[in-house]
Amino acid sequence: MTPAVLPDTPGPAGGRGTGPEAGTRSLPLTAGGVPLIMGVVNVTPDSFSDGGRWFEPGAAIEHGLELLEQGADLLDIGGESTRPGAGRPSEHEELDRVIPVVSALAAQGAVISIDTMRARVASDALDAGAVLVNDVSGGLADPAMARTVAHAEVPFVAMHWRAHSAQMDREAQYDDVVTEVVAELLQRVEVLEQAGVAREAIILDPGFGFSKNADHNWQLLTRLREVTALPYPVLVGTSRKRFLGRLDPRARPDSEPTPPTSRDYATAATSLLAAQAGAWAVRVHDVPSTRDALAVWKRVCAAGGRHA
Repeated sequence: MTPAVLPDTPGPAGGRGTGPEAGTRSLPLTAGGVPLIMGVVNVTPDSFSDGGRWFEPGAAIEHGLELLEQGADLLDIGGESTRPGAGRPSEHEELDRVIPVVSALAAQGAVISIDTMRARVASDALDAGAVLVNDVSGGLADPAMARTVAHAEVPFVAMHWRAHSAQMDREAQYDDVVTEVVAELLQRVEVLEQAGVAREAIILDPGFGFSKNADHNWQLLTRLREVTALPYPVLVGTSRKRFLGRLDPRARPDSEPTPPTSRDYATAATSLLAAQAGAWAVRVHDVPSTRDALAVWKRVCAAGGRHA
């Protein structure tokens, strides 16, 4: 595969990265080292971040177009909630949720990532216009996923994952979370490559919030360069995660975290940290706050203030 660089000029939907190259099945590259912005479109009734606000296809499509207008480079469309404790929809239900949305937004020129753990959903979404597969299980949940992605020759996001949502909190046990996440990601890479997935097609995600408690997440964020030092692009998905809802030093330790939609400023800060660490892309629910944070960082870098 020959990577395509996303254009800086607005495409038909108004956002960056929606030009003729959007339909190519290749890995979008960052422009000037600034991470791409992956806008989240949850087509679920029980999303932790928006409570099902975009569950209806029409609302999801409208939201996707809005994210593009706001500056998203690509859209991540998912029909299964992965919040802690969430149950799984049937394959048929997941297909019904995402395929109309993928098809409609791809027709508008959007670069689409399909967020799924099911090979059948990935395959049908690729047929509908998606160009990237984002599997939070890294191919562990469905043994057919690696073969499907290898056959399709599309970029594949392999996230660090230990268990489905209903059990994942029990697996949050590490001696050294960063070292173990890196080792387990490299194990997945080996399996994926053995299944035929091209090395240049693999993107890694350390899996913030998945089988990790708040301390684990902070350690990962602090030592993110140990993940980005791997010879693979890295996607960072901290957006609205629970550990960002406990930042107020005045709050009691047992108090409830702030609501997910109140965590966008903190998310923008983590997007900036991800940029400094060399991330390929950041996955966010609120595009403008992260867009502006990255714009500030880009201006500082351009002025000669970039730190190695």
